[in-house]
Amino acid sequence: MRNAVVTATTLLASLAATVVPAAAAPAPLPVDEMVIDVVAANGSGCPLGTADVTVSPDNKAFTVTYSEFTAQAGAGAKPLDFRKNCQLALNVDVPQGFTYAIARTDYRGYARLEKGASATQSSFYYFQGEARTHRSRHQFTGPADGDWQRTDDIDISSVSFLPCGERRFLNVNTELRVNAGWSDKSRATSLLTMDSTDGNLDTVYHVTWKKC
Repeated sequence: MRNAVVTATTLLASLAATVVPAAAAPAPLPVDEMVIDVVAANGSGCPLGTADVTVSPDNKAFTVTYSEFTAQAGAGAKPLDFRKNCQLALNVDVPQGFTYAIARTDYRGYARLEKGASATQSSFYYFQGEARTHRSRHQFTGPADGDWQRTDDIDISSVSFLPCGERRFLNVNTELRVNAGWSDKSRATSLLTMDSTDGNLDTVYHVTWKKC
């Protein structure tokens, strides 16, 4: 009997030592503030001075704000207005001893699409000199009239971290397209925007950190 008790006790201790915690400890956050500068902004969706970047106080996200990012088709629209794009080069000053990756992105805007019209919002981002990139595409179908929000979640095992100790721009590319389709193009205008009539709606990039 004693041998059986000892064996059972040893087995339980062994199992306890190999149990995996239900949730891993959260990644550490740097104490120093992350600083981001817009080095370049090119494209019809972000004329000079119409795109801005702010960093959250907790270093968990940064927000890109657009003020003139609208694609439209139909009555009153110019031939090239159906497509708008913005290419941003961001210089991210990473706190010493850390590196980062984009783990989730929230896109927000406004859509007014006539019946028969459709639109798409697509984006991708990557570190300067890197072939690997995350791409996303969201589709909208008319009729629609109101604010919209879409979220891209990236598997933590496949996120691309900036190599430790390297300084590379983060390139962010976003495109909006509107197709008037079989809507009444002579009377109605369909549009998709990354801003709103009463201010700015934002694209929020959520950051995950890793110690170097």
